[in-house]
Amino acid sequence: MHRAIGERDLADTAVDEATARDLLRDMVLAREFDERALSLQRRGWMPGYPPFRGQEGSQVGAAHAMADGDWLFPTYRSNAMQLARGVPASDILLFRRGYAEFHSDHDVNNFPQAVPIASQLPHAVGAGMAMNYTGDADAVVAYFGDGATSEGDFHEAMNFAGVFDAPVVFLCENNNWAISLPREKQTASDSIAVKAEAYGFEGVQVDGNDPVAVYETVGDALDDARAGEPVLVESLTYRQGAHTTSDDPERYRPDDEDLPEWRTADPLERFESYLREQGAIDDAFVESCWDDAEAELDAAIDAAESVGEPDVDELFDYAYAERTPRVDDQKQWLESYLETHDPQEQEF
Repeated sequence: MHRAIGERDLADTAVDEATARDLLRDMVLAREFDERALSLQRRGWMPGYPPFRGQEGSQVGAAHAMADGDWLFPTYRSNAMQLARGVPASDILLFRRGYAEFHSDHDVNNFPQAVPIASQLPHAVGAGMAMNYTGDADAVVAYFGDGATSEGDFHEAMNFAGVFDAPVVFLCENNNWAISLPREKQTASDSIAVKAEAYGFEGVQVDGNDPVAVYETVGDALDDARAGEPVLVESLTYRQGAHTTSDDPERYRPDDEDLPEWRTADPLERFESYLREQGAIDDAFVESCWDDAEAELDAAIDAAESVGEPDVDELFDYAYAERTPRVDDQKQWLESYLETHDPQEQEF
């Protein structure tokens, strides 16, 4: 397993001081986003939210390893990864409120978030195969959680990637819990990484709370993927909070969970301490990271709240390239219903 913090000096890694500071800055932004989003949901600003506290190092490290031309296939919990790739925080907040996902005119190579478990993985492999057909030199990172490895889509995608040498890095962020199901009750395999052997390519594990190790591991995996060798990366991290805001982990997760300290430790605190020891940051830099993150989230929330109510037509106009007769019928029914009913007065 690839680890760096506490074992190597920063100068002996693939990360220079400037990149290390960028990693910390994006981890702070991700933490601020997660805390604000959770607070907003609790006061009814959005209907639900999937926290990712504790997984910032894994996601930010992976995002920084990607080239601008690479494509990310994200899920609902990969917000830190999307932020680090340049997706505006306001876009992600608006998505959680039910708006179209790509509200602003950004050009980040991200597919829409997949809420169904593992459904994005065959899509990611298809994109990788298309890159091969067109001679594209970029690669794909398919992000998913440990729970997705129990879905058929995971195995089908892995099989296609191995057979067709698709330039795909499967990034499994193993936070030890698929809602209330621990990893040991989900698979009898010694690890998730070992599952890659069945499909003819390499699987590796990395300390997911170490952004430097994740950066190096995913970077190496992307190099291999571009050379026609897909890779499964199992990033070992820990979900500090609930699965979603509708979940209560105290009902199923023991306080004395038998996991090593490096896996359950706070990745942000750990990385900050490491960079201080390495002489790469000081108090002023850390303070500026938090100040900038707070200002960015203030602006993002203001921007999201300034967007007017979406038009009812948006429910139907983007379901297909051209509306089908059945969708037209549904649209006409809703328009007729709204003419005689005030949605604000409905009881559910």
